[in-house]
Formats: sequence, C-alpha cells, structure tokens
Amino acid sequence: MQNPKYSIIVPVYNRPDEVQELLESLTNQKLNDFEVIIVEDGSTVPCKEIVDQYSNQLNLKYFTKENTGPGTTRNYGANKASGEYFIFFDSDCIIPEYYLTHVEQELNIHRVDAFGGPDRAHPSFTPIQKAINYSMTSFFTTGGIRGGKERLDKFYPRSFNMGVSRQTFEKTGGFSTLRFGEDIDFSLRIINNGFTTRLFPEAFVYHKRRTDFKKFYRQVYNSGIARINLNILHPKTLKIVHTLPSVFVIAMLLSILASPFTLYTLTIPVGYSLLVVLNSLVINKNMRVAILSVAAAWVQLFGYGIGFIEAFWKRIILKKGNFKAFEKNFYK
Repeated sequence: MQNPKYSIIVPVYNRPDEVQELLESLTNQKLNDFEVIIVEDGSTVPCKEIVDQYSNQLNLKYFTKENTGPGTTRNYGANKASGEYFIFFDSDCIIPEYYLTHVEQELNIHRVDAFGGPDRAHPSFTPIQKAINYSMTSFFTTGGIRGGKERLDKFYPRSFNMGVSRQTFEKTGGFSTLRFGEDIDFSLRIINNGFTTRLFPEAFVYHKRRTDFKKFYRQVYNSGIARINLNILHPKTLKIVHTLPSVFVIAMLLSILASPFTLYTLTIPVGYSLLVVLNSLVINKNMRVAILSVAAAWVQLFGYGIGFIEAFWKRIILKKGNFKAFEKNFYK
C-alpha cells in the first residue's frame, strides 16, 4: 500500500467530544490522500471509543503515552507517521472539506518547507467562543497579526494549523519540550535553518479555542510568559507589537486610577470598548457576540500583558530561571 502524502497529527488530552467533531469533519475532505494519527497524552478520559467509530471511514492510527505536553506528543505522532508532509491540528479544530485541496493547490503552485493557515469561528460556536475568536484575530487586540492576512516579514506557522515537510521536521528536530510557545520556537528554528514558510490563506480551520473567559485568561497569560522565554531562547525576536498588551495594561490602569480626579481619563477605556463593540458587530453581525468581544479583548490584553510583565521582571530583571504557570492545566 502506497504511503499517504499527508499525515494529520493531533495531540489529545481528555477531549473525546472534540475529537469526534474533528474526525467527523475529516471524513468530508474532498482530497483523501491522508492518514490521521491521534496521540493520547496521558488522558484520564480517553477517546479510543470515538476513534474506533471512524476506523472504517479514515486511515487512522491511535496511540497512548504518558503526559509530557503538546510539543513532545506531536513529535511522538510524527515518529509514527508515513506521510511526506506532517499537518498538526489541535483537537478543538473542525476542518473544512476543502482544506487539503487548498493545501495541495498551494504546494503545486510553489512548494514550501512549512506552512500554516488562519482560523475562523464556525457558525455552531457559542457566543463566547465567537467573541474569543474575534479577540484573537482582531486588529484592536493583536494588530491583526493572527487574522490570516499576508505580512511583510516571515510567516510563523502556529501548531493549531501547521504543516511541515518530513525532511524539514527531521532536520530541525521537531518541537521542543516547551509547553507554551513551542510552536513559535519550532517556526523560528525552521526559518533560522534556512527553510521556507508561507501562509496559505484559504487553508483555514474552525478553532474553538477556550470555552470560557477563565480558561482563556490562563491561555493568554501563559502566552505572555512564553514571549519572554522565547526572546531569551531566540534573541532579537521580540517585536514592538509583542509589548503592546503590556502598554495597554499600564495605560488602562493609569486611566482608571486617575478617574476620581477627572472623568476625562475614562474616555480611553470607554472609547476602546466602543471601538471593539462596533468592529465586532460589523464582523459577527450579532450584538451579544459584540458585547462579549469587549470582555474577551480585555481578558486577552490583560492576561497576556500581565504574564509578559511578570516574566520580564522575573527573567530579565531578576535573572531567574525558566518561568511558567498553569503547566498542569495546559489543555484545560
């Protein structure tokens, strides 16, 4: 039997329901030259029964291992893969039926060593999930750097939707043991080793992300920490845009603290919130999602900003060792 061209690799931790949605979406792919590798990363609620339901519909491989984190779990799956390209998805993704078709078209036009695509909100997502998706891709929160548009500098694939050739993966050593920022670390090593990357704009996925604001805060707080850790591992990779959430936190706190003395300072946080409501309303066409987008934006910017500031203080100023938080709850 000929090896498939694409190996889809998914690390899983206690998410059988999400795996079912992911596998169901993969059964609808218009291009079927692929295998699916599910790696259970020490789950206490395994998804084997779900995987077995699709064994006759998909070319499936299922493995279990002790919990070591998402990066090393992806490496484990890659070692079991037989494809020419490895494609990594998070378990909370739903894959559009023409995803692999778009990937194939892009690679036929111009082959690259690694690639990635954007993410969108599926109509079935809850209002909070849609608000979080807006926050993660909006110009008013991330500067639009994760919104799926072409950028002037190099493209850094993210592991929720990331493809890499077998040769590139093997020569770079795959993902590191980092639990946060491991995908950016991998992308940086890919580029630093002279391999090419490119955004495939139409190869998007529906990414659920976190399901409530508490979990979302944990995620972005760790992302803020990871950005400092990454800059220590890869000097001079810190950009001005990465510092903006911290600037936002300081500016908003100063505005709020100054509000008892002058109401004028409240126009800054209120004005920002109104911009987010209006922009989200135009994009999502739903007032509830637009209002929730304000909460998502504040959670994202404060979570990331506080994590960034704390890590900067402990690692750069105090010169302490690797700083991390919520590690045991990575998948939650």
